[in-house]
Amino acid sequence: MAYAIAAFFAFLFAGTAFAYLVGGAAVVAFVAAGYQDYIAIFPQRIFSQLNVFVFMAMPLFILTGEIMNRAGVMSAMIDFAMALVGRLKGGLGHVNIMTSLFFSGISGSAVADSAAVSNSLIPAMRERGYSPYYAGAITAASSMIGPIIPPSIIMIVYGGLTSTSVAALFVAGILPGLLLAVLLFGLNGWMARRNNHPGGSGVEVPPLLASFKRAAPALSIPLIILGSIAFGVATPTEGAAIAVVAATIVGCLTGGMSLKVFYQAMEATARMTGSIFIIICSIAVLSFLAGLLGWPQLLAGWIEDIGLTGPYYLLLLVAVLLVSGMFMDTPVALTLLVPLLVPTAFMQGINPVHLGIMICFNLCIGLITPPLGKCLIVVAGVANINYWRLAMATLPFLGVQVVTLLFISFVPEISLILPRFFGFKVD
Repeated sequence: MAYAIAAFFAFLFAGTAFAYLVGGAAVVAFVAAGYQDYIAIFPQRIFSQLNVFVFMAMPLFILTGEIMNRAGVMSAMIDFAMALVGRLKGGLGHVNIMTSLFFSGISGSAVADSAAVSNSLIPAMRERGYSPYYAGAITAASSMIGPIIPPSIIMIVYGGLTSTSVAALFVAGILPGLLLAVLLFGLNGWMARRNNHPGGSGVEVPPLLASFKRAAPALSIPLIILGSIAFGVATPTEGAAIAVVAATIVGCLTGGMSLKVFYQAMEATARMTGSIFIIICSIAVLSFLAGLLGWPQLLAGWIEDIGLTGPYYLLLLVAVLLVSGMFMDTPVALTLLVPLLVPTAFMQGINPVHLGIMICFNLCIGLITPPLGKCLIVVAGVANINYWRLAMATLPFLGVQVVTLLFISFVPEISLILPRFFGFKVD
């Protein structure tokens, strides 16, 4: 295995893309372990990993978010959020969080959310007297609602890897996402009073009814997705296809849709989907080797020997995933760690749906955690502000998210009450 580790770091320092880095190191590891005859099985192994029906929903949900983002519906959602909470102290901070909450039901991606909101709201907050770093911090932090409120790209990946119902995961993500939004509202309100942020009863806001009419077509898409899936009318993949059609219609109604916009959305979807799938392919090869060498069983035995069961194992998962999220892209960490860590959790009786929400929430925190927080990078780039000062400004929001994570981890009912209500078998 020394050869495999040496190959990994050689590829790493050569600047090789992560998917090829893992795949190349895995091939070397197979040869070093004496399993070179198994290399002929790689195509079959990779295809079996990707041949999961629910994975078809991923590009469709990505396309939905791309269409809505490029069709210019963001301004309508911002106006509606402004009409609802704009007159509160720190109103634009509340608007930022609420806009992310609305957009999360469409995009399923924190990075897409942070990019869209950064373009629209950070300049407005700076003009009203907010610190650019506070504006950037609340934008990055609230964008994390995106992968928790359904639809969620990473929940689809987790469901495909563990054969867990994606529909149940989508429904289970609603309350944790809303809980995070409520706590962020509370923190923003407290900081607004402490730092005397702009806002109050004298602020001019758009008319509520008119802004609702403009935003209603876009806001209907999350209801279409959730309603069709939660009530069993459609599978997540069918719901994703319905969402694409609905997003296209909404884009046409708002006047922002064109053949050029649709082509750009398709192109961006192909790039993002390809990048996720190639990572899954490379990790599939490494997971094959892990299975041959019995790594999950060795890990399970080691954990049992030292007494890390039940809540102690959950704490270990929280710690490992938080650290991993700081250095790995979310799909990478998910596909790499789930086959290794999740079987032990299942053997200990931890609910797969509850575990999925906890893992997805946990890894998403890495999106706003240095040194490689992708949402921090996007916000810093769009707003043209210093990355490390932005990371420091995000710390209070990071604290709230970790507290929320602990609630979700150790109070399973937060995740499971809605799936039970809608008749999903989660026990």
